[in-house]
Amino acid sequence: MSPDPSERINSETAEPRRAADSHDVIEVRGARENNLRDVSLDIPKRRLTVFTGVSGSGKSSLVFGTIAAESRRLINETYTAFIQSFMPSLGRPDVDSLRNLSTAIVVDQERMGANSRSTVGTATDTHTMLRILFSRLGTPHVGTATAFSFNSPEGMCPECEGLGHVSTIDVDELVDKERSLNEGAITVPGFAVDSWYWQVIAGSGLFDPDVKLRDFTPEQWEDFLHKPATKIKHATINTTYEGLLVKVQRVYLAKDREAMQPHIRAFVDRAVVFADCPACGGARLNQAALAARIDGRNIADCSAMQINELAEFVRGITDESVAPLLETLRDTLDSLVEIGLGYLSLDRESGTLSGGEAQRVKMVRHLGSSLTDVTYVFDEPTVGLHPHDIQRMNDLLIRLRDKGNTVLVVEHKPETIEIADHVVDLGPGAGTAGGQVCFTGDVAGLRRSDTLTGRHLDHRARLREAVRKPTGHLSITGADAHNLKNVDVDIPLGVLTVVTGVAGSGKSSLIHGSLPRRDGVVVVDQAPIRGSRRSNPATYTGLLDPIRTAFAKANGVKASLFSANSEGACPNCKGIGLVYTDLAMMAGVATVCEKCEGKRFTAEVLAHKLRGKDISEVLGMSVAQAHEFFTAGSARAILGRLVDVGLGYLRLGQPLTTLSGGERQRLKLAIHMAEKASIYVLDEPTTGLHLADVDQLLALLDRLVDDGGTVIAIEHHQAVMAHADHLIDLGPGAGHDGGRIVFTGTPADLVATGDSLTAQHLRKYVGGN
Repeated sequence: MSPDPSERINSETAEPRRAADSHDVIEVRGARENNLRDVSLDIPKRRLTVFTGVSGSGKSSLVFGTIAAESRRLINETYTAFIQSFMPSLGRPDVDSLRNLSTAIVVDQERMGANSRSTVGTATDTHTMLRILFSRLGTPHVGTATAFSFNSPEGMCPECEGLGHVSTIDVDELVDKERSLNEGAITVPGFAVDSWYWQVIAGSGLFDPDVKLRDFTPEQWEDFLHKPATKIKHATINTTYEGLLVKVQRVYLAKDREAMQPHIRAFVDRAVVFADCPACGGARLNQAALAARIDGRNIADCSAMQINELAEFVRGITDESVAPLLETLRDTLDSLVEIGLGYLSLDRESGTLSGGEAQRVKMVRHLGSSLTDVTYVFDEPTVGLHPHDIQRMNDLLIRLRDKGNTVLVVEHKPETIEIADHVVDLGPGAGTAGGQVCFTGDVAGLRRSDTLTGRHLDHRARLREAVRKPTGHLSITGADAHNLKNVDVDIPLGVLTVVTGVAGSGKSSLIHGSLPRRDGVVVVDQAPIRGSRRSNPATYTGLLDPIRTAFAKANGVKASLFSANSEGACPNCKGIGLVYTDLAMMAGVATVCEKCEGKRFTAEVLAHKLRGKDISEVLGMSVAQAHEFFTAGSARAILGRLVDVGLGYLRLGQPLTTLSGGERQRLKLAIHMAEKASIYVLDEPTTGLHLADVDQLLALLDRLVDDGGTVIAIEHHQAVMAHADHLIDLGPGAGHDGGRIVFTGTPADLVATGDSLTAQHLRKYVGGN
């Protein structure tokens, strides 16, 4: 029998010992990716290993950036150079050696894209199976499976081209007809007086820029709004004129909404009115496809059903001619229900799923797989899950392990840490204070250890002894978005309110569907931050401006020298610090710029110092280090807010693309804190937070309220629930079974009298058993 994996590693020194059979462990030697400090350890194969540690301790660098990255790179190398040219470029991780790797499948929280043609059904192949089913059994017979595809000309509705909706633009949101062009009649972002877009329109010669829009002739109005692209001469330059609607359609509406800057997204949401397509009623398909039925339902009816109801419907189909297909479809639908997504429908657009929902949809592909001895890598699989649903997720992770797979999980929730066969705790701190293995072994050993995770594993927040009194109320009436059932609720002002309920109960529909456009409300979510690989916390928060000013003043030179996007940029790498080389048929590579050695600036700029540090050294500091370095002014104020939201470990120059959803949310919160908003809406602010950091978050939420604000948090973490002044619990279930308010009041009242799933779990949490 093989020795116990937990005995292969010395828990005291965290140094690996050679296993009796070295093929039973993944050997990591000398890992230095990001902040890892020559990490060496053995990870047992065919076991469930959970990686713990504070945010920024190096968990993702070890699991995703080293182990999974090298596995994927080695697999890609098995393909020909021609095939590799179509694959993403993967550099070798900074590690001395990795042995006994198996194929790694990463199941992460990345959104599934905002393509409106991608749905839960297309992402899981269930819609494909439905199409085949209707092509065989649907009456009247229509044709092959493509005749039921809204992405195929053969099946899509000709009116909306398979999108299910048509959009119209509210012209009154684009212009003020009471003004002339010179008076700023165009209210579209980017079209202000004297902007380039405005100059082309005003200087087109098609109308007088001093005439109010209401006085345009019909011909001028048509040209102003609808004229197709036409070559004109503006001043001495040949350019192209487009009608305002044509231009807005091309510049804004053809873009991915999630990639838009917040003010552009807000404009689009105001200006564009979506309605179900009148031809297909939102079903996306042509009339021939919609005519075919099985047991009285067409394929659009099936796609619109909740998945748990569709699973029951499919079980009623017993035609032997399609028995293998039915079995696969049933298994997939049952897996979606089992994974806690039975409240979704197959026609739900993929881009509307949360990060946690997207990760669980991806899991479905692997639950029925015949592959074994695979390494599955999960990134906080409990994100977005109510405590009631975490047990389901744990069961799925155990199932994958029991099939003979290696399961690696980055996780903070104690409920999932508890089921681990093996734990790797990184730290002791974050950033430069982390990157070391503090403990390896079983959960009992972690409890006995003196690591931060070990000390907080059984930590419980207490119910508030005295809740704050509201200063007023924010009323929501008749909320009916998605599954909400005409909900009326008063949200108290001047207190911390936590909105709870199982996934799919209607929390986000209630809050995000009712509050964002109200005065004084700031929504701080986990959506991606628009920006290139040049964007970093210093540029995003405005911190770089006072830093550049300080350098300029200290050295008597221009501030623009200290921007890697301007005069001071290294000419060889254009201020990126890396040189990207295209190797034609082979995968391209990124190498550190030899001229500036990755410092991004010219030697002349680096010669200028601020209290002994050059600009590259300052941008290499963590937020906490920079907070000590800058002792006054706006730089210190910005850095103080970043420390307050728990981002002290981030480097000032760290690319924004490397931040997690929780880190993005806290970065946005730090910016909004400067605005002194009156109402903050937070979406699962504990995402990505270590157990020890949750207390710091609670203190920050208290401070926002004590400073006169209102905090409304959608949250599953029991510590945040217990700390709230007021709870709003939705349910009792998900989807059709949710959408109602099942409790409002204090956490103490919920624990004492509540009978919802939230009440049961909060009662158990505060009871400590």
